Amino acid sequence: MNSKEIIEELKSESSEKYKANVVKMGIPEEYSIGVSTTIVRSIAKKIGKSTELGFELWNTGYHEARLLAVLLFDRKDITHSDIKRLMSDVISWDLCDHLCKNLIIKMKDYQDFIFEWITSPHVYEKRASFTLIASSAIHDKKLSNDVLDTYLKLVRENSDSEHEHIKKAVSWALREIGKIDFSYNEKALLLAHDLKENGNKVQVWIAKDAMKELENVVKVEGRTRLISTKTKMGSTIS
Repeated sequence: MNSKEIIEELKSESSEKYKANVVKMGIPEEYSIGVSTTIVRSIAKKIGKSTELGFELWNTGYHEARLLAVLLFDRKDITHSDIKRLMSDVISWDLCDHLCKNLIIKMKDYQDFIFEWITSPHVYEKRASFTLIASSAIHDKKLSNDVLDTYLKLVRENSDSEHEHIKKAVSWALREIGKIDFSYNEKALLLAHDLKENGNKVQVWIAKDAMKELENVVKVEGRTRLISTKTKMGSTIS
């Protein structure tokens, strides 16, 4: 399949419901096809990895084509400059997170982007830094305590943005660090309480949002991370 054929297939799967959802996220209507992520993933499986095709799809500007492109990129072919270029095109939280969780976090130098973007004035670069912190806390089993402590420091020092999509990502990052184990649950809660008592309006919101989950976690046999008591599995642990 070439990029034109793929766009035609995406359009054949479109629905007004999904298109309305995409437009609500701020994607211009002319670049919104209206296809679920499930369908995008099924098409990606049929195609397989192809960085060249991925860039062709990305360059169409269609939101769903860019979601698909991320799944087609072979991380071995993607450079630091490629990632910066891709992120410069991002204008929605879902594409930001999709790019982080399906491509950037799988790259050997993903942590470079955390430190590079944490102070960025670009909304989705800054969100990406916190999304990567959250994702690495979940998936990177080699994270040292020094790195985790640095992540907490970054949360403390860069958690004052009022943008909705950034502050939610900050809370997410703090919560995922706090679910690594009980030691980091305590550290994350101490930071949350500090932000609540001494932070600005945004930091107070982040602290309260994170504490709702971090104050109610349990250890479940067979799971390496703590889970919320509000989940089905967590609610069964007394």
